[in-house]
Amino acid sequence: MDAQLYGYIRVSTQDQHEARQLNAMLDFGVPPENLFLDKQSGKDFLRPAYCRLLERLRPGDTLVIKSIDRLGRSYEEILAQWRAITRDKEAAIVVLDMPLLNTAQGRDLTGTLIADIVLQLLSYVAETERHFIRQRQAEGIAAARRRGDHLGRPALPRPDHADEVLSRWRSREISSRAGAALLGVSQATFLKWGRL
Repeated sequence: MDAQLYGYIRVSTQDQHEARQLNAMLDFGVPPENLFLDKQSGKDFLRPAYCRLLERLRPGDTLVIKSIDRLGRSYEEILAQWRAITRDKEAAIVVLDMPLLNTAQGRDLTGTLIADIVLQLLSYVAETERHFIRQRQAEGIAAARRRGDHLGRPALPRPDHADEVLSRWRSREISSRAGAALLGVSQATFLKWGRL
């Protein structure tokens, strides 16, 4: 059987569009029937289309991805998948946005070494940047709280008869679910008002 060219496309949510990645794959020459698309987070590799793709890959085949982050988000898991594809499956990987990661050309020891080093560096940088984003976000939230800024959705205004309904709930005349229904709010909001 002849070596096949496959493409993998991933967007993080159902709302995001895959057209940019799809066009890049088609321009590269990936046959439409060999394209695999997942619309979910890259937090792990338990994605339906990705798993089907791995089952299809054979020695000598080539997997094309637009950028390394389309493969996944975790440094360790990207490296593990890279090795599984290039060493265990003996397939090549082409990263369109990073030609240095192209294992389809220069499959000698030096080419493989360079691709592995570049991959490790890029994966490390990507994971470090995600860590810094989370850290900056946490620092921003802490600073906003210190300033007394309200975070999240604005609080719902309490209806005039809320105290009466809450009193009935506290005396166990009605359930929290019934109280929430009487006030036209969620049970969580009702319970929050009950704690105030």
